[in-house]
Amino acid sequence: MKTPLLSDLTLEDLLPHRGDMLLVQEVLEVDKTQARTLCRPQPSWPMADATGVPALILVELAAQTAGVYNGWDRIQVKGIDSEKMGWLVGIKKAEFSIDHLPFGCNIITWAKNTFSFESLREVHCELHIDDTLISRMILQLFQASTDE
Repeated sequence: MKTPLLSDLTLEDLLPHRGDMLLVQEVLEVDKTQARTLCRPQPSWPMADATGVPALILVELAAQTAGVYNGWDRIQVKGIDSEKMGWLVGIKKAEFSIDHLPFGCNIITWAKNTFSFESLREVHCELHIDDTLISRMILQLFQASTDE
């Protein structure tokens, strides 16, 4: 089975999110160990107000970036047409150095699996606005099985 290149894939191939819940706008890098994504806060995002978005949305950006990596891994192992089940996400640790994200800023999110066993993952994430670190977190991911 020949696996597709990143340039051949869409965000919808990597993530189950659709519509206004798809917050990642571009995959900058994905490989066997990590993913980096770009997004810009938009007025259509959940929790948006007149000036921007509360920093709590960074958890979802980190989770979606972790999803990009794990979606890439799924495609490499099982193929493009494999089941695109989402992951349940728990927050083990989160630190924020910003309260609010202005519309249009560039948020670069990095996610790396640091533990992986069957359907469990622990993911370390960093989020930056340009070169400024705005959040670090450790997420725990669990994916339910479709086996009955």
